[in-house]
Amino acid sequence: MAVGVTAIVQGVVCLNDGGNQALWVWIPGLLMLASGVALVVGFLTPIAGVVVALGILSSTFSWYRAPAANLFETKLPTILTVTMAAAIVLLGPGALSPDARLFGRREIIIPSSAHLPKL
Repeated sequence: MAVGVTAIVQGVVCLNDGGNQALWVWIPGLLMLASGVALVVGFLTPIAGVVVALGILSSTFSWYRAPAANLFETKLPTILTVTMAAAIVLLGPGALSPDARLFGRREIIIPSSAHLPKL
């Protein structure tokens, strides 16, 4: 939830920059907004997590200054948010998310000890 809301806020800040209406400002703003909403809702969670992480990294380590206010100008919020986004990508959606309903939950089957070799 925290990563999704942070991405939504960054996308809205990027889109609300009234002085700059260039396409290269709108596309990252819309991507951050859409992926943030997808993370909050729980739809296409791994893809949305990757988009958020790459968007944050690209805005932080870009050679060009961001046209709007950037939440990730310093390194610490960037590292924390990218780490959380990577954890979301690796752990997947929650049990009550649309992803779990659409694609099913993962089931790990642990084999019984009868098949293990005796020492």
